[in-house]
Amino acid sequence: MSDRHPHPPHEPPRAVRDLNDGVEDQLVPITALDPLQIKSFDDLVTAMGRTAFSGRSLGEACDVLTEMTLDPECLIVATFSGAMTVAKMGMVIVRMIEAGMIHAIISTGALMAHGLSEAVGLLHYKANPNVPDEVLFQKGYNRVYDTLEMEKNLNTIDEFVRAELDKLDPNVPWSSEMICRQLGKALAEMGDSPGILRSAYLHNVPVYVPAFTDSEIGLDVAVWKLRQIHAQHGSDPHFDPFKHAAPPAFNPFLDLLSYAKLIATKKKLGIFTIGGGVPRNWAQQVGPFYDIVGHRLGVEVTHPRFQYGVRICPEPVHWGGLSGCTYSEGVSWGKFVPPNEGGRYAEVYADATVAWPLLVRAVLERLEKRRNKATEAK
Repeated sequence: MSDRHPHPPHEPPRAVRDLNDGVEDQLVPITALDPLQIKSFDDLVTAMGRTAFSGRSLGEACDVLTEMTLDPECLIVATFSGAMTVAKMGMVIVRMIEAGMIHAIISTGALMAHGLSEAVGLLHYKANPNVPDEVLFQKGYNRVYDTLEMEKNLNTIDEFVRAELDKLDPNVPWSSEMICRQLGKALAEMGDSPGILRSAYLHNVPVYVPAFTDSEIGLDVAVWKLRQIHAQHGSDPHFDPFKHAAPPAFNPFLDLLSYAKLIATKKKLGIFTIGGGVPRNWAQQVGPFYDIVGHRLGVEVTHPRFQYGVRICPEPVHWGGLSGCTYSEGVSWGKFVPPNEGGRYAEVYADATVAWPLLVRAVLERLEKRRNKATEAK
C-alpha cells in the first residue's frame, strides 16, 4: 500500500473554501430584463447591456458609439461590407450621417451601387425560393440571398453614372472619392429623396471604395471608357472592345492619400464596422501606413490609432478571416489603442440587420435626450 497522503498530516483536509459574494471584489451585477419596463429603444438596449451574451455586447456597443459620437476630438470612420443596401439598411447609414455618427465612409462598391438603385426610386424585391436561379437569370433577376436586384435597375444606374462621368474632366486622374462625390451632388440636385451618397455629399462626408473595380459602378466606369473607344472606331465591323480596351484615368492612390490626410485632422479616431472585408482592412491600415512612412523615410510623424471601435459581424475568430479579427489582434499591428491605455471597443457577433437598427435608434434617442436637456438648461 502507498504511504502517500492526500494532505500533509499536520494540515487537516478542508471541506469548504473561503467563498466571496462578489461585493468585496466590486463585481458588476447583471439584471433581469423586464419587457414591461421598456419604454423606448434606449431603454431596451440599455437593459440588454445588463444581461449577457450578444445582448450585453449590444448594450456596450451603444455606450461606445454614443461616447465617440459626442467626443468633439474624434473622427469617426464607418466601414461597410455585405449586401446592406439590398437588405434595406441604407436609411440607417443616412440617419447616422445626419446625426454626426459618421465622418467618412469606406465601403464596397456593390453596397454603393445597390444604394443608388434605391436613391433614384428603383425597387428591390423578395426572392421566391420556389423559383430556380436559372429562371431568375432568364428574367434578369439577380439574387442576393433572399432579395432580388433587377438587371434593369443596373442598366438605369449605368445611364445615371454615365451622365455624371461626362461632367468630369477626363484629363485629370479620377478616384472613387471624386466619383462618389459627383454622384452624390447629382442626387442632391435631383431633389430631397434620401440616399447614402446624397447625404454624404450634403454633410461633406467623403466616400471611399478601395476595391472600386469589384462593383457595378466600377464596371460602369470601364464601359464608359470602352464606349468612347468604340465611338472612335465608328462602324468598324471588326471592332473588339477588349482588344482595343484602354483604362480610364483612375488612380486609387488618390483615395489612399486623401484618407491619410483626413485622419490627421482630429486627435482621436473611432471606427464603426459592419462586416469586414476590404473596407475594414483598408480603413484600419492607416496606422501602420503612418508608422512605416515614418520608419522607412526617417521622418517624424504621429502614429494614429483607433481609440474607439464598434463592430457588428457574425463571423467568429476561428475561421481566420479578417471579418472575424478582434480589436485585440489589431492592437498588435498598431491599429488600435489598447484598453489599458484608454481604448474602448465593443464587438457584437450578430446579424447586422437585427442588431444595427436597434443600436442606431437607441443612440439617436440618447442624443435627442441630451439635446433636450441642453435646451431646458438654457
